[in-house]
Amino acid sequence: MQKESVFKKAVFAISELPKEIHPEIVLCGRSNVGKSSFINSFFGKKNLAKVSSDPGKTRSLNFYEIDKSYYVVDLPGFGYAKASREEQNRWSKLIDEYFKTTKSIALVLHFVDSRHDPMPSDYELQKLVSFYQLPCAVILNKADKLNQSQLSTAQRKITGFSAELKLGENLFFYSSIKSGWKREIEKKIAKELSQLKTIS
Repeated sequence: MQKESVFKKAVFAISELPKEIHPEIVLCGRSNVGKSSFINSFFGKKNLAKVSSDPGKTRSLNFYEIDKSYYVVDLPGFGYAKASREEQNRWSKLIDEYFKTTKSIALVLHFVDSRHDPMPSDYELQKLVSFYQLPCAVILNKADKLNQSQLSTAQRKITGFSAELKLGENLFFYSSIKSGWKREIEKKIAKELSQLKTIS
């Protein structure tokens, strides 16, 4: 159970990364996929991350410190159509530099809307994560909007995205409204944090 969660800082350039080193859990995915709502519900703090109905609000690497022992890092969302090409390129460069620079990533959580098929930007993101050989799990978010049959369909479709995905291991459902799926993700995060500390 997390005891303390605080917003640490917004990073707009690699030179601004926090000086204090902690293991990092990275959240990434398309704009409006629900990463901010995940942060607030998962850590039980309503206004920890700003939630907006207007996608594309996350324009920096947002660092949250959990229990003074690890960071949750929220990346800018991919595929935000209203952002200029120049701004999208800047975000992509920042994310690429971050993956290249940091040595503290314990796990990347790639969020996909459970109601829809993965988009081209999701495939590009997976290529980037794979290129840097980062441990990754996929979160099928907004799962409360699906019935049991639709959940099964979503699980089956996502295996076409990656045949290596296995429910409960590196594939999880989540809802910021229903808490039934939270415990499995907590266990996954704890496991990856423990492994990173062992390697370090």
